[in-house]
Amino acid sequence: MNERKLISILTPCYNEEGNVEELHRRIVAQMEQFPQYDFEHIYIDNASTDGTVAAIRRLASADFRVKAIVNNRNFGIIRSSNHGLLQARGDAIINMASDMQEPPELIGDFLRHWQQGHKVVAGVKPESHETAPMFALRRLYYATIGRIADVRLIPHYTGFGLYDREVIEALRRIDDPYPYFRGLIADMGFAHVEVPYVQPQRTRGITKSNFYALYDMAMLGITSHSKVPLRLATMAGFALSAGSLMIALGYLVYKFLRWEQMSFGMAPILIGFFFFASVQLFFIGLLGEYILQIHTQVQKRPLVVERERINFDRRD
Repeated sequence: MNERKLISILTPCYNEEGNVEELHRRIVAQMEQFPQYDFEHIYIDNASTDGTVAAIRRLASADFRVKAIVNNRNFGIIRSSNHGLLQARGDAIINMASDMQEPPELIGDFLRHWQQGHKVVAGVKPESHETAPMFALRRLYYATIGRIADVRLIPHYTGFGLYDREVIEALRRIDDPYPYFRGLIADMGFAHVEVPYVQPQRTRGITKSNFYALYDMAMLGITSHSKVPLRLATMAGFALSAGSLMIALGYLVYKFLRWEQMSFGMAPILIGFFFFASVQLFFIGLLGEYILQIHTQVQKRPLVVERERINFDRRD
């Protein structure tokens, strides 16, 4: 007799007190359409400071399928969500945010594609109800990294999707202490199918993706999957050196031809100095991002340190 397959649904959270209970209700409603599967709903909490953990405890006491990992501190969405993926036991793992902007109603579509044999089912958001400037900035980033990445990255993809157990085990073997998950999915080369959706506005709470978090994610994507910026720095150095030499020769020739009339002045010197200094500073900062990525890899710290687990030892 074949064992029933298990679907793990992972929802990282931080200060989502107003969303975790409704999220679980909507997930249960979707999974009731697939009675042939068992499922577990795993929250991984980044040391929330509101009532999120208390709300999860209430859910866990009423439903043994609700499990939770509570971190010692806020380790960030990158490390926390990847740790949660590696702890899930399911034959397929669905990863989604707990802010209700990644609709649980897509679970059915994900599972149907998985049943057809797809190892990766990626939720992509070609449209969003967020502010127009922010969405335009995201589109620009996806277009840019899509052109410079060593592998084809999935555009408008944030990690929301379904992953077969085989994919998660391949991710485990990579053992990256600070993984750019959406890039690794593309790098591993599993054939995928994309499910488009329109990202709704957040209705409760405030976004935790501040400028620093978005910048960190963007730079991680570039430094992990593209050598183009470093090559660009090298080529720019050659080009600017050649340009400087030509300008210097031009000034020299003009000075010989118009010795008495030619006056250099300080303005060209100051402008040139600040221009080349700013270019150097930019590329030094870019090089620092790559060194920071190497430093993170060398440290080999754990993804998270757990404070406690809820319901992992319960089998009803």
